[in-house]
Amino acid sequence: MLKMLVLSAALVAASVVQAQAPAAAPATSAAKKELVAKVLKLQQPAIEAMARQLVEQPVRQMLQQAGPALQRLPAERREAVARDIEADVRKFFDESAPIVTTRAVALAPSTIGALLEERMTEAELREVISILESPANRKFQQLGGEMQKAIGEKLVAETRGEVEGKVRALDQTLVRRLGITAPAPAASAPRPAPAKKP
Repeated sequence: MLKMLVLSAALVAASVVQAQAPAAAPATSAAKKELVAKVLKLQQPAIEAMARQLVEQPVRQMLQQAGPALQRLPAERREAVARDIEADVRKFFDESAPIVTTRAVALAPSTIGALLEERMTEAELREVISILESPANRKFQQLGGEMQKAIGEKLVAETRGEVEGKVRALDQTLVRRLGITAPAPAASAPRPAPAKKP
C-alpha cells in the first residue's frame, strides 16, 4: 500500500515534470542510471498493479451503474444477464490489462526514472534500494492484502448499520429527483397461503 502511494506520487510528479519545458539536464552517471534501473525493476510489480487499477476503475463505475438496472430486470432474466455482463467484463480486462501494464512498464524509465535521476542522489537511490530489498519491507508488503482485508472487514461490520440507512435515503432521494421508479425490493421466499378453516 505504501509502495502504491509512493508510486502514485512519483507518477503525478513525473507528469508535471514532463509538462514543463525541459531545461538542459546535467549528464547522469552510468552508476546512477543503473541504480534508477534497479529501483524501477524493484517497483515493477507496483507499476503493474497501478496500471491494472487504471483498467479496473472505469469497469467499477460501469458496474455500479449497471447494478440498479440489473435489479429491475425480471428475476428469470437477471442471472443470465449478470453472467453475460461478468463475461464481458472479464474479456475487457483480459484484453486491456496487458496493454496498459506493458505500456506502464515501458513508460516508467522516461517518467519515474527521469524523475528519480533528476531529484535523487546516488546515495539516496542506494538507500531506497536497500529499503525495497530488505526482508522486513518484503514481509510488510506481503501483509498488505491481509492488512487491507482485516481493516476492511472490521470497518464494514462496525459502520454498516450507520451507513446502510444513509445509502437507502440517498437512493430514494436520487430516484425521486430523477423521477424514476425505485427498484423493487429483492424478492423473498413466497409466503405460504393461510390455512383454510374447515
